[in-house]
Amino acid sequence: MKVAIVLSGCGFLDGSEIHEAVLLLLALDRAGAQVQCHAPDTRQRDVVDHATRAGVAEQRSVLAESARIARGRILPLDGLDPADFDALAFPGGYGAAKNLCDFASAGADARVEPATLRAIQGFHAARKPILALCIAPALVAAALRGKGVRLTIGDDRGVAAALEAMGARHEPRKVHECCVDPEQRVVSAPAYMQDASILEVARGIDSAVFELGRLVKQT
Repeated sequence: MKVAIVLSGCGFLDGSEIHEAVLLLLALDRAGAQVQCHAPDTRQRDVVDHATRAGVAEQRSVLAESARIARGRILPLDGLDPADFDALAFPGGYGAAKNLCDFASAGADARVEPATLRAIQGFHAARKPILALCIAPALVAAALRGKGVRLTIGDDRGVAAALEAMGARHEPRKVHECCVDPEQRVVSAPAYMQDASILEVARGIDSAVFELGRLVKQT
């Protein structure tokens, strides 16, 4: 199984959630998957000091920051070809809702960053599974607007309502659970959308990766 992972920076307040990204990489490795990380070659929407949670007057590259998580083994997202992979995966973190789309500010009117949109729609059109963690299901809902994709972000009613306004179908799940849409071939899990321990988050990600593998085998 070859999986393309899309990162959105480094740090849960303005990029990829690091625990989720690393746990996803670990779960995929345990499943015997080959992975390649990608990120859009764009500027972050904002930069946040993770010690104070205050915004800072800096500009950072989504690709360069994502390379921190990928240990430098990362490619620009605009070169991603769905034909080269069996599945597409997104960890969460606010970067998914700021840098890969603008859901954090626009809600149900969110627009998806062009390279990210092409990736999601390309994998979906090829019937290749997509995995989304934490807030990343909002990104998938925006990219596949109106297709009735079954997704979960846990039990946040406000975010769930925004997903449904984009034409998705939200299904509540606990942190250690995942949601599978076998028709649209999408797997999602709440991860840190819920107040949980890293062990509980890991259980949910492991479950989602297992289901992703099942969908890949059905391709």
